[in-house]
Amino acid sequence: MILTFSGVVQAVDSGERRTIAGKIAPYDGEIGMTSAGPIVFAKGSITAENTNKIKLLMQHDTSQPVGRMVTMQSTEDGLYASFKISASTRGNDAILLAQEQLMDGLSVGVEVIASKPKDGYILVTAAKLREVSLVESAAFPSAAVQSIAASESEATEQDKPTLTESEAAVTTAPETPIEDKAEAAPVVEAARAIIRPSALDSQRVRTPITNMGAYTEHKIKAALGNEDSKLYVTAADDSFTTNDAFNPTQFLTEFVTNTRFGTPAIDACSQGVLPASGMTISVPSLVTSSGGGTGVAPVVTQEAEAGAVQNTGMVTEYISGTVKKYSGMNTLSVELLERSDPNFYAELTAQLQNAYLKTIDAQVLTDLLAAGMNGTSTTADLDGIIDYAAEGAQQIYSNTGYFATNYLANPAQWGALISAQDTTKRPVFTALQPMNAAGQVSPTSIRGSVLGLDLYVDKNFTATTFDDDSAIILAPEAFTVYRSPQAYMSVNVVSNLQIQVAIYGFMATIAKMPNGILKYKKT
Repeated sequence: MILTFSGVVQAVDSGERRTIAGKIAPYDGEIGMTSAGPIVFAKGSITAENTNKIKLLMQHDTSQPVGRMVTMQSTEDGLYASFKISASTRGNDAILLAQEQLMDGLSVGVEVIASKPKDGYILVTAAKLREVSLVESAAFPSAAVQSIAASESEATEQDKPTLTESEAAVTTAPETPIEDKAEAAPVVEAARAIIRPSALDSQRVRTPITNMGAYTEHKIKAALGNEDSKLYVTAADDSFTTNDAFNPTQFLTEFVTNTRFGTPAIDACSQGVLPASGMTISVPSLVTSSGGGTGVAPVVTQEAEAGAVQNTGMVTEYISGTVKKYSGMNTLSVELLERSDPNFYAELTAQLQNAYLKTIDAQVLTDLLAAGMNGTSTTADLDGIIDYAAEGAQQIYSNTGYFATNYLANPAQWGALISAQDTTKRPVFTALQPMNAAGQVSPTSIRGSVLGLDLYVDKNFTATTFDDDSAIILAPEAFTVYRSPQAYMSVNVVSNLQIQVAIYGFMATIAKMPNGILKYKKT
């Protein structure tokens, strides 16, 4: 039979004075920032069923009690209380931190029973006190430790017997102090070490610290002269710098890669769906020889009255594209796949996809440059870009009847566009709505606008400088990319228990109107 029950632990008071007292909550008028937002407590709003059961905690951590409430008094300006501090190490630390004003704030933990909103804050009219904590910064500025009785009495004469600490009266409110005529509380020296090291603590203080919060606390105490904390910090320093168990290498899953790119060249062209079968695709065309084909379109002429109607036949042809396969593979062990971080497989497939997209984008750029017509040679500056854009608009519309809408550039031309200035040194493409705006080109985006053309920046250009074939202006209808969805295949190799993971897909390109594509040429 398992029985669960609770009992009362009785602590024997040794007669030492170990108290902390002060205002734990102000009343009407003072606003405090709490976990629920701005709060004001009404006079008499906080009550406690049994003050002796209210514990003093450290930073509202229920696992770190350091004392218990002795008295509580409600006055006009707030609620005051005193606490008997434990003789434990944690209690010693609480007294020392309060004396040295490192943790001298008092903060209440209450259960709100009744409240109502006011102008910018919540007015609490009834609440039950659950705990009080010693904190670094209190929610209310006036809620602070006002009295600490913890120092040792000292003899003023050599032949005077050593006095032991005794229980002193606790001041619970400034305006109604309770005086003890028999014995006055000694003056507390905040800079004096209160906790005396013991020979029994010699092993404990040299135990390495693994908690960074405790390490920081002892670091502060050591700087203030506490000898125990100096030993703690020394032990911790030795451990952090020489023991791998306390200073392990941490491996993160934030994968570093420079393969993120996309497909700007493909995005600048028209796109179609690749048929499910066949390795050659053909598209019927009426493009004349000047447009890259031999088809003939019907002709309509003006005739005189009763004149004969001319008969002009329509001649069609097919323009074809070859379907090509693009694939990549990676071989890995079954241990790596099944016994490693699951993020590995996700990152592997992402990298295979990035490599696939980069390859097909580079192929589209190659096909565009092979099919397009050369522009008139021009200068590698803003004037040259303007001339090139004007020529592209005029030539493409005259040859195809479609408008040139896309400007595909390599990073070198992109940089030239960003830095382009007019004669008064004003940026042409990067300023926000300038009077001389010719478009919008941003250093943080590979999409923009140049002289009314949609800009696409592609780092897969073979030309890496502002030189021949560093840009393409086109009507998207002039060039079509036919793609299949990319697929993954996984094959198990039984002989060595390896796994081969592959990505593959198919693509074909057709230059339907080569004279709708104009390549940049430098003078």
